[in-house]
Amino acid sequence: MTDPLRHLMQAGFLGRFYSDGAWREPAGTERAGVVDPASETVIAEIALCDRDDVAHAVAAARRAFPAWSRMPASERAALLDRVHGLVMERLELFAQALSAEMGAPISYARQAQVPLAAAHLRVARNLLATYPFLSQRGTTAIAREAIGVCALITPWNWPLYQITAKVGPALAAGCTVVLKPSELSPLSALLFAEVMHEAGCPAGVFNLVNGTGPVVGEALATHPEVDMVSITGSTRAGVLVAQAAAPTVKRVAQELGGKSPNVVLPDADLARCIPHGVAAAMRNLGQSCSAPTRMLVPRARLAEVEALARQAVSAFVVGDPRREATTHGAIANRPQYDRIQQMIRIGIEEGAKLVAGGPGRPDGLTTGLFARPTVFSDVRRDMAIAQEEIFGPVLAILPYDSVEEAVEIANDTIYGLGAHVQGADLEQVRAVAGQIRAGQVHLNAPDWDPAAPFGGYKRSGNGREYGREGLEEYLETKAILGFYR
Repeated sequence: MTDPLRHLMQAGFLGRFYSDGAWREPAGTERAGVVDPASETVIAEIALCDRDDVAHAVAAARRAFPAWSRMPASERAALLDRVHGLVMERLELFAQALSAEMGAPISYARQAQVPLAAAHLRVARNLLATYPFLSQRGTTAIAREAIGVCALITPWNWPLYQITAKVGPALAAGCTVVLKPSELSPLSALLFAEVMHEAGCPAGVFNLVNGTGPVVGEALATHPEVDMVSITGSTRAGVLVAQAAAPTVKRVAQELGGKSPNVVLPDADLARCIPHGVAAAMRNLGQSCSAPTRMLVPRARLAEVEALARQAVSAFVVGDPRREATTHGAIANRPQYDRIQQMIRIGIEEGAKLVAGGPGRPDGLTTGLFARPTVFSDVRRDMAIAQEEIFGPVLAILPYDSVEEAVEIANDTIYGLGAHVQGADLEQVRAVAGQIRAGQVHLNAPDWDPAAPFGGYKRSGNGREYGREGLEEYLETKAILGFYR
């Protein structure tokens, strides 16, 4: 038993939800198993909430909203500062939970999943020192006010990271929240609720209800006392939430699917950008909505690219997530594993060239949800592996004959979440970036910026997360005429 599991079991949190400042027994009797994807064994059971539990949490959030929204920004910042400190203090506990619940390599959980999650709290805290909640426009005051009670629905692939990306700015804005984490990766969320409690969060300001989308997600989306829903998940899930929320005319922010291009320009240094592009596509085993899983390369350099991509994949170590040497662990859950295997077989049937990997587990692994990092080349833009989000370690290399064609291929998708452009001529790199219909574009492998807004065009969603724009998603705009004389 891992330390997080022992901790959660001893505290009794696995069978409870957090509402109105206390851990409570749910009204519902349903339970769900938490599966360790590396062994495919059930390691814990959590209580699933029902509509009555949702109603309790929403009522608590509604009661807490007036006082919290009027709380001085400095006091909201102080809470976020304490939460940030506790998350970093318990980095190892969170990292072990993430490794157990969704198969993240322990080294990656320590170096990325937890510290990047904490960064969202730090950014939200820092924004409160400078954000103009009241500004002047002539004699009119423009007030930015908290929207109200927010339902936050988070996915299984970046469990803690997506929680803090929503909870941090929502609380900073003065909103109260009801969090519904994925029932497939709930351990880190329970640990986070404990952190919120120990940080001194006022009762009702933060609430957590575990449950399924059709029950808890639907109850939150339709609840008349919920003012906003922020969901990160599949495009299908985002559509269902928006449809359910429509009768109550609440705001819905959606960060959904992607099929991001990585445009490698003709003058790019292939020895540098191909290994980076492969790593970026397969980071978190490709289980990232913004993963650049379509690599667009000059046709004349296709053979060079294939050799470099094959070499990059050969350096990966797929295996037990708890081993320090592991670079890529297990796929987070069985349905996703089966989907990846199906899409790899489809790629082969469509006639794409298999450069590395393929169906099945890597050699030496006979159990667990382990997939082979796979690279296809000579992929046509109409192939399923070039159009559909696979959400796994599968990279499609598409050749192009001109930069204009590369831009056309990059935009030939229903998605528009992220993109990468790489090349030696920065002016051309910038020009190509300006033509790509995506919410965030990375030029020549820049450092991650937690203050850079993130969100999608087209069916990748609407609204923005991270930074100032992420804070503003949780604010209403009020014009007060005649305020200034």
